[in-house]
Amino acid sequence: MAPKNDYYRINARKILAAFEKRSIEGYYCETKEEAVKKALELMEKGSTVSWGGSMTLEEIGLLDVLRKENYSLLDRSTAKNNEELTEIFHKAFSADYYLMSSNAITMDGELINIDGTGNRAAALIYGPKNVIIIAGMNKVTPDEESAILRARNVAAPINALRLSKKTSCTSVGSCKDCLTPDCICCNIVVTRMSKVPNRIKVILVGEDLGY
Repeated sequence: MAPKNDYYRINARKILAAFEKRSIEGYYCETKEEAVKKALELMEKGSTVSWGGSMTLEEIGLLDVLRKENYSLLDRSTAKNNEELTEIFHKAFSADYYLMSSNAITMDGELINIDGTGNRAAALIYGPKNVIIIAGMNKVTPDEESAILRARNVAAPINALRLSKKTSCTSVGSCKDCLTPDCICCNIVVTRMSKVPNRIKVILVGEDLGY
């Protein structure tokens, strides 16, 4: 594991320097436990917090911690139907902090995300006062082209399978550019920089997390 950890650490330094040029506030944590601690340090107690769908957030246990702490949560898991879920999605745009992961991150500091409904990508672009992204170093790719390929051919098919979607990628394992009602690749967003300096904060984690 040591060589892999060293590899992640070396690349993380390069990405953090790239983030700074893009007005993105970047951090590197060796473990998911450190990442949870850093995320909590970044969020003021009593503030309003929401999040997009993310296996990474579930995997590191951050959401369970938040539910026990002093925060005002807009928790999508509490929705009893689609109407309540949509209401939470809309309210999230006024949150103090919005949590999410990223489908891919380039070595040059760009964030690449694919979204079906669009609430997660929309919140990244505009709305919440702060966006905190937590992503394992397994999501790092050399450039924008490879990042989009990763998002479409790795993250999307696995998520479509997880969500039991009826899409081409669930049968062949890669993107076929489908236009079906179940498509979860409706929006492809490349974030080049944070228009509001340091509004977007990225915590890179030296572990393999999420899809």
